[in-house]
Formats: sequence, C-alpha cells, structure tokens
Amino acid sequence: MTQIKICGLMREQDTQVVNEVQPDFAGFVFAPSRRQLSLKTALHFRNLLADTIPTVGVFVDEPLANMLQIYRSGAISIVQLHGHEPESTVQALKEAGATVFQVFKPNAPITPTAADYVMLDSGNGSGVALDWTRVPKAPHPFILAGGLTPANVTEAIDIVHPDVVDVSSGIETNGQKDPDKIRAIVKTAHAIE
Repeated sequence: MTQIKICGLMREQDTQVVNEVQPDFAGFVFAPSRRQLSLKTALHFRNLLADTIPTVGVFVDEPLANMLQIYRSGAISIVQLHGHEPESTVQALKEAGATVFQVFKPNAPITPTAADYVMLDSGNGSGVALDWTRVPKAPHPFILAGGLTPANVTEAIDIVHPDVVDVSSGIETNGQKDPDKIRAIVKTAHAIE
C-alpha cells in the first residue's frame, strides 16, 4: 500500500472527508499562501481530525522557535521543511521529538539528511507535475509531490515507487478541496502495493 498525505486543509468540511477516507497524513500550511492557517485554526482542525491521522505542518524558512512552538502546541507531530533550512534545524526539530519531512526541488541534489522522510516536490502547491522518469534515486522513506491527481497518481506510483504521495492542488475544484477527488485518490493510492 502506498501511503498518502492530503495537504492544505482549509475548511472544517475538509477534516470531515479526511476522517472518512483515513489518509496516512493530513497537512496544514503555515507558510504564506492561499492555504495558510493560523495556529488557532490548525489546533481546531487537529481536534476535529481522528487521532489516528498524524498532522504535518508545512513551513518555508520559518524561524526554528516558531516551528517548535507550533509543534509543542500539539497542532502537528510532523514538520515539513520546504525552504532552505540547514541540517542543524532538522537536528533541532528531531531532538525536540518531531518527525521531519525534508523537501528537495527537482534538479537539486538530494543531500544527506537526518530527516525521517525525503520529499521531492515540483513546486509549492503549484499543481505542476514532475517528469517522473527523471526522478533521482532517493533514500527511503521517500515522498513524491507535485501535480498528482486521481487521474495520474497510479502512473506516478508505478514509475517512481514512492513510499508516500502528497497531494494538494490536484484534489481541488475551484480552489477548494473536492471530497470526491479526495475519496478517489486515497482509494487509488491505498490499493497499490
């Protein structure tokens, strides 16, 4: 089974469909974007979500102290580093008890890291798909993100064999999470060995 992260929850009804389909991770965006949440909203959503679904906070070059404060609040158990964070930040987050997802961009070298997962993403929720045939051999556990939709996720998994797929814009309609697309992509990903 390929694990899946539903990222960029923005509304209470997003948490309802996530509880229904039980993805492996749910993501809250704290970085500046149209999906950005306040800590208060993230805590509210965390309370609405099933305890069995780990929550991920997405950050871009956020000060370490801020990330630690959000982690310690209980809103998230995983920190996703999407900027130019040094390895010392990864180490500090892990020492605090957080699980860390370290994001790399296409055509950038995947450097050694103490992060728990390495992610390759084509762009911050842009919906642009990678050329999956050119994805470098990455250490596992490995997360694939960028332009994944219910229509192409099977092909992406077949080519890349990621441990986790991460989806956001590919499960939206008119800028909002689409319950039917979420149901479809979670079912598809979980069906693939």
